[in-house]
Amino acid sequence: MKQAPYGPEDFLRDSGVSRETLDRLKAFADRLITWNKKKNLIGRSTEPDLWHRHMLDSAQIFPLLPDGARVLVDLGSGAGFPGLVLAIMGVPEVHLVESDQRKAAFLREVAQATATPVTVHAARIENLVPFSADVVTARALAPLTDLLALSAPFLTPKTRCIFSKGQNVEGELTDAHKRWRITVDQRPSRTDPRGTILCIAEVRRVQSGRSSPS
Repeated sequence: MKQAPYGPEDFLRDSGVSRETLDRLKAFADRLITWNKKKNLIGRSTEPDLWHRHMLDSAQIFPLLPDGARVLVDLGSGAGFPGLVLAIMGVPEVHLVESDQRKAAFLREVAQATATPVTVHAARIENLVPFSADVVTARALAPLTDLLALSAPFLTPKTRCIFSKGQNVEGELTDAHKRWRITVDQRPSRTDPRGTILCIAEVRRVQSGRSSPS
């Protein structure tokens, strides 16, 4: 017997969100499928697994946010994963950074339709005026070394970076340690057996001429 696809009720069970939050995420999902017919916001092949591969994959970050986190910057938000999902789940101030104007328009439409107070920055990350964030997130955007450089303008001594990574995470960590001093907590992904969630704190650049500690 063919197993039913992972859907909203499965997400509700696994994420623990309220029915109200689920309804808002459904509105997000409906618009995503509609837009995806013309704009290619996510891979067409992943549409049937939207609630597991994209929604739950984003929602699993919520319990990893530090207590009292208010300002979150999501780099390269794309179709809204994970930043828009986290905003709908209740993060107070979310900044979605997406340079693609069509994707930025989609993010604004979903934010309005779901009554989610987010700020959409339709600009390149490097061109933003720096501001302090409690959390920086990114999903499938760039190698870790580059992610840390892109995150640097938003970091404070207490900022936590939470990045979703795939099977090459160990190599990325090795490269990153050559340029950055970081404290890393690795968590297994709930949605990808090869995936890892990196929770990174105490980010500092390695001083020129000095090697990173092993």
